[in-house]
Parts: sequence; structure tokens; C-alpha cells
Amino acid sequence: MKIIKDALILCVITVAAGLGLGAVYGVTKEPIEKVNYETQQNAYKTVFENASEFKDLPDFSSEEATKIAADNGYGDTIENCVQAVEADGSLLGYVITVVSHDGYAGDIKFSIGVQLDGTLNGYSITDINETAGLGMKAKEESFYSQFQDKQVEQFTVTKTGSADDSEIDAISGATITSSAVTNGVDAGLAYFRSLLETTGGELLNE
Repeated sequence: MKIIKDALILCVITVAAGLGLGAVYGVTKEPIEKVNYETQQNAYKTVFENASEFKDLPDFSSEEATKIAADNGYGDTIENCVQAVEADGSLLGYVITVVSHDGYAGDIKFSIGVQLDGTLNGYSITDINETAGLGMKAKEESFYSQFQDKQVEQFTVTKTGSADDSEIDAISGATITSSAVTNGVDAGLAYFRSLLETTGGELLNE
């Protein structure tokens, strides 16, 4: 009888704990989603300052986009893509959200803005857990400015100082992070080129 009683008590405690966690999740879910949405919107605006709005790309598939990146030799995830639209309704380019899986301390998530002519406006990191003072410098202007306003098909990392627009000078002591971000940008550019071939640079509506 004691065993049955103990089992019933344990069952009641487990159910109560589950209900409590469910209630907490219900309360915190909406605020968390709001923060994530605002963070992402801020990233979009950072890489496309002259856009008046960002429209979802109809029928976008992360799985298909990631496969395109993989076919070009990249192991990064293309998580999302939106259209950057001007006030008059014309398409300015695309904002592509990439998740690099090659960071020193885990995934690095960022968005890149690409104009229709292939010019990269830059990137904005929304999630990173690299080493302070080293890999975290990927968020600093001294590093990310190397990507801004560049029209190249592919970037490469160098430790000896960049000699042209396609070379990115690595963060001292954080080559892994530098390569992770650079390869992620390249993956996004590869997807952009494929997307441009498909859409012809036209604004797509739902």
C-alpha cells in the first residue's frame, strides 16, 4: 500500500509541476515572440536602411534554400528571406537570414541585405555566443564594415590583411568565427544569385 501511495503522490506532483510549467510558458511565450520579432525587424532595417517595408517572399522554403546553399558547397542554413521594398512599392533587394553552424561556440545567426545588382549592404547579427574580446568582435564595425557596399560573388578570409574587396581580414585570435561569418555571408549570396534567376528581380506578392 505504501508503494501505491508514494506512486500516487509522485504522480500528483508531476502533474502539478507540468501544469505549472505550462502556465509559465503560456505567460512568457508572447513577450518572447515579440522580442524576437523586433530583433529581427531591427536587423532588417540595419542592412536595408532605405527600405520602407519588408515583405515575406511567397512560397519561401528554408529547406529548399538551404539545399541551394549546400549545392554551392556551404553547410549553413538559409532560415528566411524577405523582400526589401521602397516607399513607391518597387523592389530594392532581399534580406536573407543565415544560420552558420561553424562558430567557435555554436551557431551564429545574422541577416544580410543584398541589392538587386548584387551589392552587399552588410550584415547584422541577431544571435551569437562567441568568446568575449575575440569572436564577439564580429559584431564590431572594424570587422563587419569590411563587407559593406561590396559587389563580389564570394568572400575569403585572410590573416595578412585584405588586398581587394573580396578578402576579409580575420579577427585576431578568432579565425574560426571570422570564417564562420564569412562563409555564412557567401552562402547567403549563393542563394541570392539563385533567387534572382528565378524572380528576375521582380517584386512577388502573396
